[in-house]
This record gives sequence, C-alpha cells and structure tokens, in this order.
Amino acid sequence: MEVQTQICNLKSQISNQINLQSQISNLKLTMTIAIAGTSSGVGKTTVTLALLAYLKYRGIQVQSFKVGPDYIDPMFHEYVTGRPCRNLDPVITSEAYVQQCFIRHSQGVELALVEGVMGLYDGLGNQLPIDNYQLPIPFASTAHIARLLDLPVLLVIDCSRLSGSVAAIAHGYRSFDPKIKLAGVVLNRVGSDRHLQLLKDALEPLEIPILGVLRRQDNISIPDRHLGLVPTEELSELDDIIDQLAHLGASCFDWEQLLPLLKSDTVGAGCTNSLSVGETTVVKPPCRIGVARDRAFNFYYADNLDLLQQLGAELVFWSPLTDELPKGIQGLYFGGGFPEVFAQQLAENKLACESVRHAILTGMPTYAECGGLMYLCEQIVDFEKKSWSMVGILPTTAIMSGRLTLGYRQATVLQDSPIFGAGATVWGHEFHRSHLSEKPTKPLFQLRGYHSPVTEEGWRLHQVHASYVHLHFGARPEIPRQFIQNCLSVSL
Repeated sequence: MEVQTQICNLKSQISNQINLQSQISNLKLTMTIAIAGTSSGVGKTTVTLALLAYLKYRGIQVQSFKVGPDYIDPMFHEYVTGRPCRNLDPVITSEAYVQQCFIRHSQGVELALVEGVMGLYDGLGNQLPIDNYQLPIPFASTAHIARLLDLPVLLVIDCSRLSGSVAAIAHGYRSFDPKIKLAGVVLNRVGSDRHLQLLKDALEPLEIPILGVLRRQDNISIPDRHLGLVPTEELSELDDIIDQLAHLGASCFDWEQLLPLLKSDTVGAGCTNSLSVGETTVVKPPCRIGVARDRAFNFYYADNLDLLQQLGAELVFWSPLTDELPKGIQGLYFGGGFPEVFAQQLAENKLACESVRHAILTGMPTYAECGGLMYLCEQIVDFEKKSWSMVGILPTTAIMSGRLTLGYRQATVLQDSPIFGAGATVWGHEFHRSHLSEKPTKPLFQLRGYHSPVTEEGWRLHQVHASYVHLHFGARPEIPRQFIQNCLSVSL
C-alpha cells in the first residue's frame, strides 16, 4: 500500500510539472528574458535597471523577477517599474511555485524580465537534500531558473581585463549546457573603440549576437553598505540615477537585434490568474495586522504580503521610526531591514517601543524576522559600539559585527509558535551581521545548512515568533493562515 501511494504521488507530481510547462510554453507574452552574468559584480543589476528604465520610459509594461532570496535589488526593480518584483527561489519555495509565480505575475504585461543571481551556473549543486533533482546544472542557479521557465539568456561579461579571451568565456557559457538558449551577450566596462573592436573580432566566429555595449565611463554608482545596496527609500537622488539608467538603456543596446530575439512565436490559451500552491481559503472574519514598514524595516517578500491579504488579513502599514502602534490591530509583523542604521531614531520613539511591548505582553501574536527580532531585543549595539534601547521583549542584545552570516537553512520547529506547530520543517535564509548576547533557553528552531554545523536559534516568548531566518510563505500558505487564526483570537 505504501509503494502504491508513493507511485500515485509521483504520477501526480509529474502531471503537475507537465501542466506547468505547458502553461509556460503557451504564456501570452510578447517578450521574456533572463539577465545573467559570468559571476557576481559584472554589472547584472546595472544592465537590468537600464533595460527596465528604458522600457518604462517607452511605456512598455514589464514585470520583473529576481532569482534568489535577495530583498534589495527587487526594491530597485519596483521603483523603476511601479510593480512589485517577485523572487524566484526554488529553495525557500519550490520548483512548482517558481513556475506558478512566473505564470501568474506575467499575465497582462508585454515583457517579463528575470535578473539572475551570481554567475549563470552558480547555485547549490548537491549541497542541499533536494529530492529528485537530476539536471546537470546547480540547483537554484540562474541556469536552473532559465531552464525551468524556458527563458532565453542575455549574458553580461565584464570586459575590463579581457580582449580575445572573451570568446572562450562566451563559448564556455553557451556550450556548458546546450539547453540554455543564449540570446546574446552584453559587453560591460569596455575601455575604448579599439578595445571594443578586439572583443568583436574575438566573438565574430562564434556568431553570438552582441546586444549591448557599456563603456567604463557608463558605470553608474549606487551607494552600498554592509548588506548590499542602500535601499531606495534612503536615496534622495534616485530619480536622477534612474534617468541616467534610462539613457544607457536607450543608447547602449542594439534594440533592432534584441527585440526580435525576445519575441515569442507561441500564443496559446490564457492561463489562470489564481495559481498557488496549496489551499488558500479565506479565513473569516478578516483581521487587522500591523506591518512595520519604513526605512528601518523594508525586507518583505511581496508574495508574503499578498498571501496574507488573500487569506483575509487587512494589512495596516506603520512606521516604528515615527508612528505610534495603530489602534485596533490583532497581530504584528516585523520584517527585516536596517534597524541598526536607525537605532537612535527607533530608541527615541519611546511611544512605539512601549506600545509594542504592551501589546505583546497582553498576548498579541507577533512574527518578527532578522531586523524585526533585533527591534524586540533589549538593546541594539551599532557598529560604533553605541547602545540603544529597543522594545525589550527578548532578554538579549543584538550586537553588530563584521562577521557575515549568510546561507539557506532548513529549520525544524522545536516548539509551537504563532505560525508553526512543533515538528514542522521549512526552508529559509539568513543574511545578517549581528549576533545576540544571550541565547534562548528553549530555542525555536534547529537549523541545518550546507557547510555549516547544526545550530539552534530563535525565540518563542508570549505569542512571539522571532528568528534570524527569513521565510517565504508562497509554497507554505499554512504559515500565514495559522498566523491569521492566532491573530483572530485577540480581542479588539
């Protein structure tokens, strides 16, 4: 009986996969493209934003996506396009969810553009226990997503220290996996006309289209700091930067070659707009959840917020930097961000700290991840070793340091929380440069990562779930559903 059940489950998975691939092939899109690089730092984000800015300037509706768990690059995408960028990460969701997300959010637009992560073939390989993964390319790589979604790839190459070798690089990336459709290359950081001619001469025998050329002086600097680019809300001159990027998009790309390569030849039946993994029945009556959203707290997956609303939550956005806690809410959601950068202002808003503390002590369900966890601590010690008082619910201090904690984590829940039952497992992601002075006596999670020891972390006090692990709800709608149900138990 167990074998028959496994066979039935496998048949169901295969059927669902074939159905998704069929819908992707028939997707009503004018254009689709994935922007990949030979490595990190070659200019993928600059190229992506230049394309998005120019397309927006031309009045073309474009939906952007980002491979991986990143929060900050999607902020720039959204600022340019006016549409929330969606993360495509099969580790923290699933392969099926990546396909469903792409289909759902690509409806009604003229172009879907996916920015890759790291190098085209950089991924997790066999470092994670992913069942039934058999492709000869690393799991969760840009190449993996391109194959999963049947996308042509535009490869960005940093040419600042190359001439003839560019041909070997382009040939290698094209031939490594013949099923990757290399639409062409973008030559970035080209030094001179003579340099460009050498690159063209080297690439000519390969017949790989050169679809863009960016000169060294074309580089546009976006400020960064300890976790990547400075978020959009903190850049007062961002509109000027976007204007410069739009100019690059107009002047540095060969649109006569690019557009025909991107056009889709297949136009099929429309796809459903309600694709999701699992049951998403609306919980009634609706509840009001206070979501901290400002310059200090802005790391949220758009899908998480959407799913909460689809399940019946009314999201009340507020700022712990400047506001008091909204009235009449039944739950609290603190995402990640940069509370360490704004620690003084957070500490000075004592009304917010006190009202959050009071709400939690009286039993309000609270979900806090990374930056949100830090805000609930007794103090934050910033990079200058200055201490700032926070909410004080968690009996520990968040201390900034130079050490980066980064990677995927498989989290096993050790005790019930507002969003999980004990024994559940989920994939998440850590990305922070702080540590806690005291560990919980009864940790919330047991964490397993690749190339890292098993650890325990996370806090479960009162009705608080607080952890460094960022979670994506997309493939796990039971998480926001349980959170909403717990929130509904709070009396207004």
